[in-house]
Amino acid sequence: MSSAVLRQASVAARAVSRQCAFSTSAVARKDLIQDLYIQQLKSYKAPAPAKDAHVGVVKAYALPPAPQAPTLPDLASELSAWDATEPTFAAAAKPAAEGEEAGPTGAEQFLAFLEADEPKAEAHH
Repeated sequence: MSSAVLRQASVAARAVSRQCAFSTSAVARKDLIQDLYIQQLKSYKAPAPAKDAHVGVVKAYALPPAPQAPTLPDLASELSAWDATEPTFAAAAKPAAEGEEAGPTGAEQFLAFLEADEPKAEAHH
């Protein structure tokens, strides 16, 4: 087969070289190799795939387990337990350390700071 193709190609090449270099004929521009290639492509038949080709490649589908509904906490008992607790205050929870004065803290200290007079600026000469 390949020797027949080569023979045809050499005959076509000789025929083209004998003709005028400025040929306008469509027949002279015909590509023999391209025609043979297209003919082989058209005559190709792909092999049929086997019926069990997917075995081992495709996994079996299994449904995921159904989700469970979330359990709600017992809000009534938590609310009653919260109502029963006594409130704690931060000042009462911390005993005053030795050597510290029990002066104003928190909001009282901030209000005292706001009410205090601003220091007078010294005049520089």
